[in-house]
Formats: sequence, structure tokens, C-alpha cells
Amino acid sequence: MLSLTGVEKRFGRRHDEVQALAPVDLVIDDDEIVALVGPSGCGKTTLLRILAGLTEPSAGTVHIDGHPLWEGGVVQRDAAREVALVFQEANLLPWLSVEANVAFPLRLRGVRRAERLARARELCAVTGIAGFERRRPSQLSIGMRQRAAIARGLIESPGVLLLDEPFAALDAILREAMNLELQRVWMERPTTCVVVTHSITEAVFLADRVVTLTPRPGRVAGITRVPFERPRPLEIEHTQKFQDLVLEVRSLLGGTA
Repeated sequence: MLSLTGVEKRFGRRHDEVQALAPVDLVIDDDEIVALVGPSGCGKTTLLRILAGLTEPSAGTVHIDGHPLWEGGVVQRDAAREVALVFQEANLLPWLSVEANVAFPLRLRGVRRAERLARARELCAVTGIAGFERRRPSQLSIGMRQRAAIARGLIESPGVLLLDEPFAALDAILREAMNLELQRVWMERPTTCVVVTHSITEAVFLADRVVTLTPRPGRVAGITRVPFERPRPLEIEHTQKFQDLVLEVRSLLGGTA
């Protein structure tokens, strides 16, 4: 379980201080997918970076399975090891093969080469890039590079997977395909996921709950529960219930303007 209590973030000092996040309280269950939506600049990515152990909160606490992520301004390694972050850009190392990129976090931990590459190949199969393990990132499409980034995020079997607009750079058709792919990967390897997206449709399609944030300073404007079972076909987006949920989230966004 991922628990946030009174999480705030302020940048700058004194007269130049900017409050990015107002107190945020949120509990995310094991193996739940939660989507964060909100206007630009509302603190979605800042909140994700706090959860990733990259940005210290100005106030409040974050716990993973009851263990604090931040304590005395210092990120706690045991809790941080439970978290993986996938950025909007794949950020693969161009001089390494796909499998070496996927295995890189295990290399940093000193895992034996044969073991880490075997694990990487397994995840390449899970994420649909089997057969491309020996290629360089420049030889892959944008979508395949993003699959490799997701595989790298899963390599240490994290308890929490954070995704910061992972498909924003893709065209609409490929984005839909990657939404289906992420759903398939999650069903095969369930984990707690927090996805930041600007697309309401994508949020409702992927998530168990959609958390809408207000304009800066970001706070929770409302939470929309999505009742659909998985796997969800793309056709579900044309149903009245799906459209009603999209309108609910859009109304929360409109109410925060």
C-alpha cells in the first residue's frame, strides 16, 4: 500500500516561494492502478518525483507498506527500492543493447551478468520486444523504446511503478496500442501503478481510480472510481458508462479552473 498524508511541496524562499502542492492525502492499494490528471503546472510530476524519492516534500509523509520513504529530509533506501519510475522519454543508453539497457539497474546492484541478462530477456518477452534484445535503441521505433523503458522499470520487481506521461510522444493509434500493451503487462505482472497523463480517456481506460488535481497549488479535487473489469477492449471507450466517467473527470477539471 502507498500512503500519502499531508504531502506539500514549495519551491524557492521567502518572497519568491511558489507552492506547487497543497496538502495531498491519498491511499493507493496493492496492485491498484491510479491515474493522476490535472491542468498543466498543477504538480502531477512533482508529486510523482516525491513518490520516486527524487524530490523531498516540504511537509507531510509518504509510506510504502508502512515504511517511510522520506525521513529527516533523507530518502530511505529500503522503501525507495520498492519504487521504479518510467519517464516520458525512454532515456535508454545509446551505446548499450536493448537487453543491456533493461538489465542496467541490476548491473548497478552487482547482479551477475548471466542472471541479469536472463531476467532482461524474460521482460523483453513480457513487454513484446522479444527478438530485438541485441539491437541498439536507435534501431527501434519510439513505441518499442518505450516498451524497453517499461521493461527496465520492472526489472527489480518494484512494489510501485510510476509512469510520467509514458505515451505522450506517440501518435493516437500507437498510443492506443501501448495502452493495451500496458494493460496486458500489468495483468501478467500486477503491481501498484501511478500514471500521470493529460488524456482523460487514457486515464479512465487504464485506471481503477482517476485522481483529479486542482490548479497550482495542486490538491485532490475529486476521485473517480472506474468499475470496468480487465482486460478492457478499446471498444469500451464508446460505451455510455465510459463516456459518463470521462464527463465526470472533465467536470472535476472544469470545477477547478
